[in-house]
Amino acid sequence: MSELKLIALDGEDLGVLSAHLQDAVLRVADLAYIKAERRFAMIVNRFDWTSSDKTDDDKFTRLRAALRFEKILSAQVTGLNLKDSSKVLSLMAITFEATEDPAGVIRLVFSGDAAIRLEVECIEAELRDLGAQWATKTKPNHPDDL
Repeated sequence: MSELKLIALDGEDLGVLSAHLQDAVLRVADLAYIKAERRFAMIVNRFDWTSSDKTDDDKFTRLRAALRFEKILSAQVTGLNLKDSSKVLSLMAITFEATEDPAGVIRLVFSGDAAIRLEVECIEAELRDLGAQWATKTKPNHPDDL
């Protein structure tokens, strides 16, 4: 399987990243806001949705991946205790709401009513697989999948 490397520069691109990252899991310790560099980054274990329909029911794949956002003006969290570094989060979606083009707000929405709000000068994001991958028997499911 080739490693995924995607860049997002607009809302449509960000939607593609969101689709690839739906149901990614991570620990709070894997989040980093570097204010001086205006960067937000996280390391996740993403579910490989692109091959999930092509495999046997009990052979799915998760991959280690990095996601970073540049040109961050501010970052806020809701529903998260950043001191609970071992807490596991499940990413549901990444959204963008324009304020004054090209600026806006990126929201990382997690299960359990947790979210991260990134105010950005513009959309500049990168998703990159880090090479590590492993088999899993569990495929995430949602009420829409039933």
